[in-house]
Amino acid sequence: MAQKSIASFFKPIHESKRKLIEGEVSTPKKLKESGDEETKISKLSSEEKNQVKVYDSVAIKSQIEKANKVTPILPLNIGQSWFTVLKDEFSKPYFIKLNKFVMDERKSYTIFPPPNEVFSWTQYCSMDEVKVIIIGQDPYHGLSQAHGIAFSVKKGVSLPPSLTNIFKEVKNCYPEFEPPNHGELIGWAQQGVLMLNACLTVRQANANSHANKGWEQFTDAVIKQLATKWQNRVFLLWGSYAQKKCSFIDQKKHLVLKSVHPSPLSAHRGFFNSGHFKRANNYLIQNGLKPIDWTKL
Repeated sequence: MAQKSIASFFKPIHESKRKLIEGEVSTPKKLKESGDEETKISKLSSEEKNQVKVYDSVAIKSQIEKANKVTPILPLNIGQSWFTVLKDEFSKPYFIKLNKFVMDERKSYTIFPPPNEVFSWTQYCSMDEVKVIIIGQDPYHGLSQAHGIAFSVKKGVSLPPSLTNIFKEVKNCYPEFEPPNHGELIGWAQQGVLMLNACLTVRQANANSHANKGWEQFTDAVIKQLATKWQNRVFLLWGSYAQKKCSFIDQKKHLVLKSVHPSPLSAHRGFFNSGHFKRANNYLIQNGLKPIDWTKL
């Protein structure tokens, strides 16, 4: 009987394990091909997980740069989680046509918001962190008002009437709320409140001038993704325009709250005392999610 060598008692190290021992990390694509991706990643060390995140971030950044060259209205500062989910939209014919329209408009007119702020609504929380979605219609068309977040204005800019009424309703829900001396709603956005206009650009002093050019199709896609990929989110639909988006939302999976628009023309007909801010928080709490601190601005 032939003698076995000592080496024969040890199995050769599988190539994928060898790479990890040598300090390399498999790419997400390879992990997926070799089995359950999440299970594989969960077995990695913290350092290795960070390496995967860095790899993903670099790869996504490269994809954004490539898309930006084709459609420059897509800014380089778009939130990466949002780009990952929505990237197919940016190569569709309607978006390419929309890109040409907006780029041509900027050559001849003052367009709001500035190019680097059109997608600022993607920068304050990742897509899976969104808890409350508030739908607007058109960006503010006054000087220095619009900065990419529906209903919000930068510090130093006078509060628009609709935002003043929004603050009044927050105080109706939370008497301890003291309206700030500014209208910048970033404090809400950072907590997972998406304030999204259906149309993302506008010509100065010309309301709805960029309507029906393609933005609505894009923002509809955003709403559909949020409504289908996640559950237990709150949609606040103020006014008839926003309420048209209700057809995209499964009300068995989400809470949909409707009222008239907070504009001075309609706020007294159902927006005030609607209790939307408190009702949204009650729903989040019931579903194990952290409520929004609406007083934090």
